[in-house]
Amino acid sequence: MEKYVGAIDLGTTGVRFVIFDSAAREVASAYRELPLSYPQPGWVEQDPELMVRETATVFREALDKAKIGPERIAALGITNQRETTVVWDRETGEPLYPAIVWQDRRTAPRCDELRRTHAELIRGRTGLTPDPYFSATKLEWLLMNVPGLAERAEKGEVAFGTVDSWLLFRLCGVHLTDHTNASRTMLFDIRRLAWDPEILGIFSVPGEVLPEVRPSLSHFGVTDGKVLGAEIPVTGVLGDQQAALFGQGCLDAGGAKVTWGTGAFLLLNTGTEVPTSAQGLLSTVAYSTGDRAAYALEGSVFIAGAAIQWLRDLELISSAAESEELSRSLPDNEGVYFVPALVGLGAPYWDPYARGTILGLTRGTTRAHLVRAALEAIAYQTHDVVRAMEADAGIQLPELRVDGGAARNDFLCQFQADILGVPVVRPEVLETTALGAALAAGVAAGIWGISDVPELVRVERRFDPAMPDKERERLLSSWKRAVERARGWAKEAR
Repeated sequence: MEKYVGAIDLGTTGVRFVIFDSAAREVASAYRELPLSYPQPGWVEQDPELMVRETATVFREALDKAKIGPERIAALGITNQRETTVVWDRETGEPLYPAIVWQDRRTAPRCDELRRTHAELIRGRTGLTPDPYFSATKLEWLLMNVPGLAERAEKGEVAFGTVDSWLLFRLCGVHLTDHTNASRTMLFDIRRLAWDPEILGIFSVPGEVLPEVRPSLSHFGVTDGKVLGAEIPVTGVLGDQQAALFGQGCLDAGGAKVTWGTGAFLLLNTGTEVPTSAQGLLSTVAYSTGDRAAYALEGSVFIAGAAIQWLRDLELISSAAESEELSRSLPDNEGVYFVPALVGLGAPYWDPYARGTILGLTRGTTRAHLVRAALEAIAYQTHDVVRAMEADAGIQLPELRVDGGAARNDFLCQFQADILGVPVVRPEVLETTALGAALAAGVAAGIWGISDVPELVRVERRFDPAMPDKERERLLSSWKRAVERARGWAKEAR
């Protein structure tokens, strides 16, 4: 009887459960949206309990679609939105505050202070630049602002974790995380692969709240049946972008991918060497096994597919799929540019005070122009990170692998190839985060060998660049001018 591998993919806007067979082909999947709340400007929160309930829902729905019982799932992988911060009661498992989502900007002033006082220390140890994006200042804010939380944390009554850790606690009853998620907290020494006592002191974080850290490919526990109704070993945990890198088969130095989801995230595997960046990029753990860790350079764009969702929310389009048809209805962008800095700008700018900007509007501007500008902005932002990454690594990428929901858009993939001047490669499985989690779990469970992984990743289409150099340079020059208009807007408007 064939066994299967399952993957829980808990992202920013929804949770998915995907079942893969022994050839790493998708058998069935189910998805539920997870709403975000915005209690104040710049604040982004989520309900941790809903994350757990909807995980159980999609698990059952996917099994029903596959017409198999849970006993056929040999191993389970977890992949998750990173940096999102959850605190809960260690005894009851009850959340003590809504999850503070990675997009949240409430700690921007604190990060300004950290850049002046501790930037070199933090970057040297964690590979990260002080920014509201990461978990440390979110946890510090919670300890300072939730009544009684700091005192309870000192007594060991409080648990902190990123979303993977929260799920592991509720599914398996363990307080664990993996190296990739720990490396995104801004509390973790990525060379020593351990929590950093000096940095914990900066944020007044008691060590008692922290999860134990394990390799990404290892045994984390067994689901206890309370939530999923089944006992399944969890043998792989990866932050979503590292999971996508793994799921693209980029396991060795030089492999690179971009995931177009809510944001856009580019990772370049640098092997066992911890990379350094002069271009505003991050150093992070790519994945880890029992005997080694691989590292990566990362550039994070905060708003990519979310810009298309925003247009849908404004009722300029009825669905994301409509964006391709509208974009193709125009001969070019006709001078309209959209800088989607709706929650600031990530790499390589790291400007939490940038705000969304639309330039080049005329009386002739239509919704098609705005939609095309949003798609082009995804490619421009990806271009900026690729060029920064190439400068840091001293290489030129021969190709860029793409995945995520927006990679279904042929217009976007072709425009990305054109604006980069290198081929864009799209795999058969676009939900590569889930595939990566499943492959990691399957390798750790002995279903596959790690050398099998690149062969299990199948290419669906290759987009070759066709844009003249002069046109590419003209478009990029205008994009750069638009970015400069957007930068620092919120600070200047105060």
